[in-house]
Amino acid sequence: MQKRVAIYARVSTSEQKSLEAQSEKMKAYIKSRDWFHVKSIEEVASGAKTRPKRQELLRMARRREIDVIIVWKLDRWGRSVQDVTGTLNELQELGVGFVSITEALDFTTTMGRAMAGLLSVFAEFERDILRERVRSGLEHARAKGIRLGRPGMDTLKKKKVLSLHRRGMTKSEIERQTGISRRSIGRICNE
Repeated sequence: MQKRVAIYARVSTSEQKSLEAQSEKMKAYIKSRDWFHVKSIEEVASGAKTRPKRQELLRMARRREIDVIIVWKLDRWGRSVQDVTGTLNELQELGVGFVSITEALDFTTTMGRAMAGLLSVFAEFERDILRERVRSGLEHARAKGIRLGRPGMDTLKKKKVLSLHRRGMTKSEIERQTGISRRSIGRICNE
């Protein structure tokens, strides 16, 4: 059975001219493998956290409308190793192949699936290193006496809340007058 393939091409706004070149080379790859080109998705996004068109492609994979996704480069597909491996693991569970042209990664082959496993190991390594750095940074800040977390409310606002509360106003009334949330008002009144 001929594989149904979707192309995902993404560029940041500064390099829009390469979008067409990516698509042409991916289409040539599909032709060389004698696969069937179902859909091309192009997205222009510079470091965007959400990529709606990529999500559309993942929905197609979940509905089993495609058998393979082809990208120009792994960094075009995801923002981090964790993001890439997360979606690649999902695709693998769905039985949907993944090909990155420039890195010569073809997860439709045995060797490619082994490489996907290695990527998962590196993603876990990256998470552990990041966790260590964050923990170290927090300890360093605490040692220097830096107060972490959300800044506290200034004393004048607290005094106003307490004054209004003593006058018998409800938390809702105090919230309307001060713009401070009822939850914060409750916390101030209970101190």
